Amino acid sequence: MEFVHRSVLASEVMANLPLPTEGGLLIDCTLGEGGHSALFLERYPNLQVIGIDRDATILSKAVKRLEKYGSRFTPVNMWFDHYLASYEGERVDALLFDLGISTFHYAQSLRGFSFAVDEELDMRLNLEGDLTAKEIVNTYTEKEIADLIYKYGEERYSRRIASAICRSREEEEIVLATSLADIIARAVPPQYRYGRLHPATRTFQALRIAVNGEIERIVPALERAIQICRPGGHIGVISFHSLEDRPVKHFFRERAALGEVNLVTKKPIVPTEEESSENPPSRSAKFRVVERRGE
Repeated sequence: MEFVHRSVLASEVMANLPLPTEGGLLIDCTLGEGGHSALFLERYPNLQVIGIDRDATILSKAVKRLEKYGSRFTPVNMWFDHYLASYEGERVDALLFDLGISTFHYAQSLRGFSFAVDEELDMRLNLEGDLTAKEIVNTYTEKEIADLIYKYGEERYSRRIASAICRSREEEEIVLATSLADIIARAVPPQYRYGRLHPATRTFQALRIAVNGEIERIVPALERAIQICRPGGHIGVISFHSLEDRPVKHFFRERAALGEVNLVTKKPIVPTEEESSENPPSRSAKFRVVERRGE
């Protein structure tokens, strides 16, 4: 079965990232399957889009989806912070960051992102990277694992979970996502096992973030985005949990106080009840936008 990632807050993104009717350049810093970029390319017939994704597999899906736009679309297989750091092109009219991961990664990537599927614990978004989730759970010290789960998962039972992981790996290497999920479920109090979230949710989030260095990339990328964005241009960020949203919020407020940007969204835009119902992964999304001030 082919899963298609539904772009979150699509109409809100289009409304808050205005582009020139003639020409224009958009950098889609987290291209994914190309949903947002397709909307922009369709609305603005003369727009150029640079689409960045660190995952070559999903990038190939986007390239196929957007091939009808020809030379107006340029794919780039890099981490967005690395690309922006090296960017030397013309000033950009808008930059979009969608910090969530695609439905593809949970449903089809075979990399252990989902705790409901028997897949090896990999969790790399860029398969050229060295660190995997399997390496973390099998080689890190108990304290390192506990600290990581608490820092990137905000998991209250991080120490209990880390202890259970280390006891389990003494008997057998932890290889599969489902095996790790079972270890976590047995480690937490019974009442925690039957809540709205699966007890492994926060730990899996923490491992994914640690493997890919997701949080550390945000602020350097936004700093560079301001530098290359033209006066009057816009920068938009969609985040999905507090660890992503917090640095974005603080960075935008700091730069607004310095007079570098105007806050287009004083409070984040969130999905409508209808979108949350029709597209459950969108429920936690927050969209913040700034406008680059003149120099």
